[in-house]
Amino acid sequence: MSIKELELKARELRELKRMADELNAEITAIEDEIKAEMGEREQIIAGEYKISYKHITSERIDTKRFKANHPDIAALYTVSSTYRRFLVA
Repeated sequence: MSIKELELKARELRELKRMADELNAEITAIEDEIKAEMGEREQIIAGEYKISYKHITSERIDTKRFKANHPDIAALYTVSSTYRRFLVA
C-alpha cells in the first residue's frame, strides 16, 4: 500500500471514528431519557420491549491498597504483559 493510500485509509478511519462518537453520544442521550422516565422502577414493558435498569452489586479487590499493605504478596501475583497500541494521530 502506498503512502497516499495509507493517508486515505487514515482519513477514512478518522471520519468513521468521528461518526461512531456521534452515534455513541446519541445512544447515550436516548438511554438517559429512558432511565429518567423509569425513575426508580427496575423494569418496564413498552410494547414489544422489556426494558430493565437494575441495581447490580459487584466486589473487586482494591489492588492499589493491597499492593501498599502487602507488597511482597502482590509481587508474587503480579504479571506483566506486552501489547502493541494502534494510534492514528
